[in-house]
Amino acid sequence: MKSRKKCTAIKSLLLATLLGSAAWVQAAPGAGVVSHLSGPLFVSKADGSMRILSAQSMVEAGDTVSTQGKGYAQIRFSDDSQLTLQPDTVVTLNTYVYDASVPTQDQLLFTLKQGGIRSDVGKLGQRSRDRVTLVTPAASIALQSASVVVQYRPEPKAVAGIERLSRYLALTGAEFEAAAIQSETSYGAFAAVVAARYSYRLARAVAWLDSKVAGSLSTLAAVVPASGPGLAPGLYVQVIDGLINLTNRGGTTSFAAGQFGYTPSFTQPPVIVPASPALVFTPPPAFSSSLAGAAASTGSSGTVDCEVR
Repeated sequence: MKSRKKCTAIKSLLLATLLGSAAWVQAAPGAGVVSHLSGPLFVSKADGSMRILSAQSMVEAGDTVSTQGKGYAQIRFSDDSQLTLQPDTVVTLNTYVYDASVPTQDQLLFTLKQGGIRSDVGKLGQRSRDRVTLVTPAASIALQSASVVVQYRPEPKAVAGIERLSRYLALTGAEFEAAAIQSETSYGAFAAVVAARYSYRLARAVAWLDSKVAGSLSTLAAVVPASGPGLAPGLYVQVIDGLINLTNRGGTTSFAAGQFGYTPSFTQPPVIVPASPALVFTPPPAFSSSLAGAAASTGSSGTVDCEVR
């Protein structure tokens, strides 16, 4: 009897672990394909292997893709959404679940680790607006059914190692938080919330240590950044169409079409920037035609230039 109870307990623990991790990375073979390329595009698979992608290469849930040099890349997913990566960008597709006949299972969660992207949400976001999330080191973005340009600029400093650790912990906390929202089980949601809470606490502690070590170099005032090539470090967004919500430890702010947003770190609230911060996002002409088509399909006028100035 005791051995049977022990086996049952072990099975229950394994099942709970699997349920909790299911919201973290869900396998969805053939989530998308590389539709356009203008330079090298690398992928790191969930099993740790790496390879170079070409046009029409497949992208799956769990993949981390990265552009190099001056190259742009565009990925088109099975729900007709598009993700365009600017040079020197790293993005992880954490979760992608889309079945045209089963809208209750819709989930899209991806992480911008560095660089910038343009996201044009497709059918998944149009019918399940609360299940499309982009995680960044400074905030989580509820993309809903929007078209948006997002760029993250890290803070250059002598104590980059500590700053990277703080960003990593904040990013981990945001990913756990997003996983909790999208989890379909109470156990998975609870575990993710607890993990997010402790990740944020560690991130705040490291950020405090960073400020003590770096002194004035690590201090960022929560002010509207100046436009131009010398942009202040932080997270920038431009909403081309639709509505998005930025959330971090400082609070939540909504941004509508035509608005620009900024937050310097995960502890300071996102703010609306009254004028364009002059983000540079200039993919090749072939990319632009696809972007115009995506904007038209989501109801935008399609007249927005891809170069945000």
